[in-house]
Amino acid sequence: MTLAIFDLDGTLLSGDSDYNWGQFLVEEGIVDADTYKTANDKFYQDYLSGGLDIHEYLAFSLAPLTQFNQAQLEDLHNAFMAKKIMPMMQEKALKLVQEHKEKGHFLMIITATNEFVTGPISQYFGMDHLIAPMPEIKEGRYTGKVTGIPSFQEGKVTRLNAWLKETGHTLEGSYFYSDSHNDLPLLELVSQPIVVDGDEKLSQLAEQRNWQHISLRD
Repeated sequence: MTLAIFDLDGTLLSGDSDYNWGQFLVEEGIVDADTYKTANDKFYQDYLSGGLDIHEYLAFSLAPLTQFNQAQLEDLHNAFMAKKIMPMMQEKALKLVQEHKEKGHFLMIITATNEFVTGPISQYFGMDHLIAPMPEIKEGRYTGKVTGIPSFQEGKVTRLNAWLKETGHTLEGSYFYSDSHNDLPLLELVSQPIVVDGDEKLSQLAEQRNWQHISLRD
């Protein structure tokens, strides 16, 4: 079965779900506004520049989850989806996913944003599978730690290869859609790399390598 793999933030969504989760926490008064916003902005700029320390960022982004039980977190995420994620949904992105589904392709999101934030978003898109950093849960509560290898930069390739070995899928004929130069390792691995509203660095590489470059912005 042909794999259709999608990055999430800046690709299927017109913004960044992780960054907006941080903004949501600030707006809801769940975290200290000045301290959290300053750190959230810095990490986002580090991501854009390609210098993000993913382990440091995950420790920061997962810490607020420890304050709540699962039911409270579900309510928070429902509000987050309505307030932040739905405005970032793109009709062209939904149509693209549907086109791959109609071709019988296996649909997957691979993202550096943790599974708590991205799980419901992946379900909304109708994905068959999600690869994302996995927050640790003990006795029904988040610990603030991450388990396994975060799916960021080369980590996306590592996690995908482990999944391929486990499931028997292959990358023959595979697609990967991304906006970010952080995803270059995976773009170089698939059969059909497709740049979506690429950042400056990735757009230049796409032109040099004659990769397809599309826009999903409505």
